[in-house]
Amino acid sequence: MYPEAYIEYLIHFHASRDWFECHEILEEYWKAHPDDPGSRTWVGLIQVAVGLYHHRRGNVAGALKMVAASMRNMDDRHLSGLGIDAESFRRELEKRRELLSAPGNPPFTDLNIPLADARLVEICRSRCKKRGFEWGRPSDPNDRYIWHKHMLRDRSGVIEARYREVEKRRGPS
Repeated sequence: MYPEAYIEYLIHFHASRDWFECHEILEEYWKAHPDDPGSRTWVGLIQVAVGLYHHRRGNVAGALKMVAASMRNMDDRHLSGLGIDAESFRRELEKRRELLSAPGNPPFTDLNIPLADARLVEICRSRCKKRGFEWGRPSDPNDRYIWHKHMLRDRSGVIEARYREVEKRRGPS
């Protein structure tokens, strides 16, 4: 009914609060489905996660940029087809955009995507329970790995793949 990657995105979005992982999961799906009619909405959902990642780390300008872009990219019909209450979601994102636009350094708060499909929520809750996650739990302010994941993750596989691609383009020596 829903793409597996999307369900995984929701689990990380609402339970582990690992928005970097949300970005990685949904970006991979989006790239693998370039002709998907909801492509821009997938990008918008990725941008929401990236915006939260930036805001939690104190990068208000980056967060504002991502939240604003997400609102331009997402299509309400596609959001509704993904079991999201599009109107409520847009209201929440607008509140976040206003908060990020205000002077000073606005405090970070978690954001939940308002889901309208009870079956989808049950699928996500059930999978969370199996993994030991709590659906809707607040971010852990002490989990520095999740806060700074883009700097702390193992990138050796990505670097090796890029090196192989360069060597392949060079051809035999």
